[in-house]
Amino acid sequence: MKLVPIMASLPTEKDAAGKKERKELFRAFDPNGNGYLSLAEVDMALIQMGKKCPKPVIIRAYKAACQVAQEHGENLTKEGESYIEFAEFRLFLVNLKKYTLLWEIFCSLDTGHDRRIDLPEFRKGIKKLEKLGHKIEDPDAEFALIDADHGGQILFEEFGDWGLQYVYPEMS
Repeated sequence: MKLVPIMASLPTEKDAAGKKERKELFRAFDPNGNGYLSLAEVDMALIQMGKKCPKPVIIRAYKAACQVAQEHGENLTKEGESYIEFAEFRLFLVNLKKYTLLWEIFCSLDTGHDRRIDLPEFRKGIKKLEKLGHKIEDPDAEFALIDADHGGQILFEEFGDWGLQYVYPEMS
């Protein structure tokens, strides 16, 4: 299932219309109206919207939004580490779009269907990776760079951390 077109309609624009749509969407995601979105609330809201998304994608997008907010001091509430507030919601949606594309590429490279990419799979998928706009001169060196834990296989978390810089840079 191609998820990228499904996620395209999420309101990530910085203009007034995008902000208005995000406010409405945030309210829909926040069933108890407390102004905080838990990971479970986000997951359930996406399902109810018909935007069922793989758990690793949601988790990475969610954690990235929380982390950036903490680093920039935008989310200073006691709930900040575990919840998304409206200030982080656009960032969450942007990251959801980015990680969705990365997930689709990751899965297309993972021909063993074990949620890991080994070096031969990586080498075979260089053309797909270069569609991200990043020319890979030395596949073995790039693989080693992405494989942060040096386990000999790339996990989605590592792939996402690496690929995030290349996906939709205009959205950030």
